[in-house]
Formats: sequence, C-alpha cells, structure tokens
Amino acid sequence: MSADKQVDRIVQQRKPRAYRGPRHKPLRRAVKLPVWGDLGIRLGLALLLIAIVVMIHWWDREGLVDNLDGEVSFLDVIYFTMISITTTGFGDIAPISDRARLVEAVIVTPIRFAVFFIFVGTAYNFIIKRSWEKWRMARLQEQLSQHIVVLGFGISGSQAVDELIERGTDPSCIVVIDPSEDRLHDAESLGCNVMAADATRDETLKAVHINQAANVLVSAGRDDTSILIVLTVRALAPYVPISVVVRADDNESLARQAGANIVINPVRFTGLLLAGSAKGEHISEYLSDLASVSGRVHLVERKVTEDECGKSIGELSSGGRGLRVYRNGQALGFWETECQALQTGDVIVEIVPTPNGEKKGDGAD
Repeated sequence: MSADKQVDRIVQQRKPRAYRGPRHKPLRRAVKLPVWGDLGIRLGLALLLIAIVVMIHWWDREGLVDNLDGEVSFLDVIYFTMISITTTGFGDIAPISDRARLVEAVIVTPIRFAVFFIFVGTAYNFIIKRSWEKWRMARLQEQLSQHIVVLGFGISGSQAVDELIERGTDPSCIVVIDPSEDRLHDAESLGCNVMAADATRDETLKAVHINQAANVLVSAGRDDTSILIVLTVRALAPYVPISVVVRADDNESLARQAGANIVINPVRFTGLLLAGSAKGEHISEYLSDLASVSGRVHLVERKVTEDECGKSIGELSSGGRGLRVYRNGQALGFWETECQALQTGDVIVEIVPTPNGEKKGDGAD
C-alpha cells in the first residue's frame, strides 16, 4: 500500500461521528489526601473529643443534678454530653457545683467549639470546597495557554514527562491525556493535570485548548493511533509543534505527512546506540548522557542572541560548544564557513554542562 493511500485510510478513521455527548472526564489534579481518609480523620477526631467530654462528665457527675429523678447515670452523662456539645441545653440536667461549672467553662466549652469547627470544616471541605475545586479546575481548563500536552502516558510518555519536570518544567503546565486510569494516577501523583479520554477525538483536544499549547507530545503505543492523533491535532492546531513516536520505519514519512514536526523512532535510536557501542565502549554512554538532563552534559536548542550576531559558533555567550546552526531551513555544521558569522534568526544546537558536570569541573565535555 502506498504512503498516500495509508494517509487516506487514516484520514477516513477520523471522520466525524454522530455526537453522543462528552467522551472525556473533566480535567483534574491530585489532592494530597484521599476523600475517605480525610473524612475518617475528621470523624475520628470528633468522636475522640466527645469521648473525652463524656469521661470528664462521668468523673465530675457529683457536680451534676438530674431534675427528673435526682440520679445521674452513665446514660445521663452521655445524654448531657451530647446536648452540651450541641448547645441544645434542655435544662433537665445541669451543673450545680462550682467545680462542675468551672469544668464546663474551661474544658468543655473549648472542646465544644473544636467539635463544632470540625463539623463545619467537614461540611466546607466536602461540599463548598469540592464545588469550589470543581469550578477552579474548570477555570484552569479554560485558561490553559502555552502548556505542554502529552497524548499517551505509556513508557515513552511517562519518561518524557519525568524528563520535562527534571528540566524545570512546572508539572501544573503539563496536561496528560490517556484512557487508562492507572497511568493517569501516576501522572497525577507528579502534579500534572490529567484527563481520561480518547486523544483522537476533536472534543477531547478542544477541551485542553490544543491550539494554545506550546508543544504536543504524542506516544499512543501504536503507530496508526499516533498518526491519527497527529492528524487530529494538526487539524485543530495548525501552528503548534508536534513531536510523535513511531516504531516502524515506513511510518515515519506518514507521520510527517500527517503534520508532525519531529518524528522519533526509538527502535532506530536503539540501533544507533548499539552500533555506537560496537565502535567504542563510551559512545553510547555519551549519547545517553546528551539526551538526559540528569547527565553531565545535555543538548540545548535556542535562538542566537543579539550579542552573538557576527561571532563564530565557537564564541557562544552561554559558554557551550556549538554543534549546528539552522538558517533558513538549512542545517549547517560547526566546521562550515557560514557558521563563522552568526546571523539574526539563526537557531543554535549546542552542548552545555549540567550542574552535575560543572561540579566535576569538566566544562562542556
């Protein structure tokens, strides 16, 4: 099957279907304590305080009087404790001694306020706060801009998110979409915004404002699904940079035709590392070091600064070592004459040391 026919087949898959309501759950972010854990702690604390008041009243029952039968039993103590804490106060049981009144004023009253605030706080947390959080997340969803959208949180997607966070990206600026709740739980624990949804659907991508994203990373696990996602993203966001992972060589051109700016083939990269290891034991190690910010050096792509214009690629103000210049869509190596005079608009790829490398004093390697 030709490449054009394969693209046509994938395009046919993303034709609009009959609308059946939203196919995604609302955007969310992890809470520090599970709902039932929070509720259990609050109820347990309230019951503990009530039990303390019961024991205090039982210990000081001689200072209480029952206007009905004159005898204060344990059941009367429980009854008096409950109406005292709830400030009902029927008056059938009342403190009569100075000590009992002092206990009510100094000990029971603060506990009464504590129990009251526990119940008020619980109502706030589970009714008002939850409603507020739902509204806040809806607002967050509406205000998404210049965020990074990760479509697929498998092995490649999760490692990409880990690396982004390691490089200093705020997790709250990352949106992860995946149909698996187990995977989303891992992303949510990192502080990312997550959504359980099908990333091939227009309404899913519109919900996270895909057209306002800074970057889109696609790793759906299957090449056909990834290419379909790229098609959908490109239709909704014509100018957003898209990076996609494909595993078959013949699908790389399909991914580019679908609109991907960067196509990554992990199988091909693994082959490069294996081949490099055959030519030297340190080559694959260095390539891995370059790809990760946790190594001693890493690759950086940036635009040339104003003070670097006219200078050589070997005189970068960052202190890094320039490898390549992209000028008007053309890639120029550091050895080429054009790289001896940088121009406005040039994009530089350079090697810079990480804090780990600087501590060991190896410069830019």
